[in-house]
Amino acid sequence: MRIHLFTLVFLIGISACKEKKTSTNAPAPASRNQGPISVNGYIVKTGAVSEPLELPGTLLPIEETEIHPEVNGRITGLYINEGTMVSKGALMVKLFDGDLQAQLKKLKVQLQIAEKTEERNKELLKINGISQQDYDLSFLQVSNIKADIELIETNIAKTEIRAPYSGKIGFRNVSMGAYITPATIITTIRQINQLRLQFSIPEKYASKIVIGQMIPFSIAGSNQKFLAKIYATESIVSETTRGLNIRCMVQQSNSALVAGGFAKVDMDFAKNDNAILVPSQAILPQARGKKVVVYKDGIASFVDVQTGVRDSANVEIISGIRAGDTIITTGLMSIRPEAKIKLNKVQ
Repeated sequence: MRIHLFTLVFLIGISACKEKKTSTNAPAPASRNQGPISVNGYIVKTGAVSEPLELPGTLLPIEETEIHPEVNGRITGLYINEGTMVSKGALMVKLFDGDLQAQLKKLKVQLQIAEKTEERNKELLKINGISQQDYDLSFLQVSNIKADIELIETNIAKTEIRAPYSGKIGFRNVSMGAYITPATIITTIRQINQLRLQFSIPEKYASKIVIGQMIPFSIAGSNQKFLAKIYATESIVSETTRGLNIRCMVQQSNSALVAGGFAKVDMDFAKNDNAILVPSQAILPQARGKKVVVYKDGIASFVDVQTGVRDSANVEIISGIRAGDTIITTGLMSIRPEAKIKLNKVQ
């Protein structure tokens, strides 16, 4: 029984070896020939591209000043008509100056006496009636009194608050008889015959701002377009908004333009009527940059490109390819460098 079992196992082993040898020597199936990959192409062309920006701005008067007194005092004269125009130097507020006027009157009397004394001493000096030192002291007395008079007159002038320039008066914040200090805001004066426009642009566009550049803007409630000319930029970018403040001079004079009003600034830094444009799906993002697949004589060539402005369908190409090149727009994930490709459709 044991001999028969051993014989059976031996025969099975021989049979298995024959099958393995037959399988090893069997010819492999013929591999399939890899033909060109069928894709769609696109002929690169030029077109218009832009990146419009709508920025909020504010209209400002050319000059705006808060009117404060230089000294403490009680208002004895109030000559402010709210909302009216005033000329430069016009008296707006008068403070009490009775004590200063009294001091001025006293000094003027002292000056008259000192001048007469100085004249007598001058005549005495000519005949050697007094020394040079005595005359110099009388002359010094006259000079000191004149200096005191100038000081009192300056203090009296500080009690008269006048318009620093011609402009429009705002609302007044004081009344007749009120006691005011240098911290008190009496009113505000503004030059409204000329307006400024102030707005902020993102820092990435800061290098594209040019002094003298014309900026179009519009205001709420009007369909009219206005122009402003850039005359200054801030020296630094704001840390809070990451924007650069720009100031322009409004070129038109219009009753619709009111100081403090909101303005919508329209800018387009990337406008180019001859930009090289390709479909956005043709761009292959890479770890370091971007590529497109260029078709040339049936071969796929991967080319590095630098992109610019992007819209919903196209991407601007700044460098890497030219107008007239044919690029691939489909099957990009299956294409390898130098692979053979066949164009089914060319746009």
